[in-house]
Amino acid sequence: MPLHPQERHAIAFLLRHLVYGLAGALTFGIGLLWFDVGGIGTLVLASEQWVLTLLLLFAGLFITFGSVAMGVGVMAQADDRY
Repeated sequence: MPLHPQERHAIAFLLRHLVYGLAGALTFGIGLLWFDVGGIGTLVLASEQWVLTLLLLFAGLFITFGSVAMGVGVMAQADDRY
């Protein structure tokens, strides 16, 4: 079943905002590690399971920033008539 043009537009809109959020999360996560905020970079790299630690850190950031960016995109579509 093919998608209607409006459905394709809506999906592309959400994916575009998701990519914005993922880019923000990646930038924020790298900044956390690079500037060693709160010693998190040192703790992660000193860990025996540093790959798993990085995976968990970035997975949480991707989910949070991606969903916030999608939510902001949807809520920005509102027409304020009052």
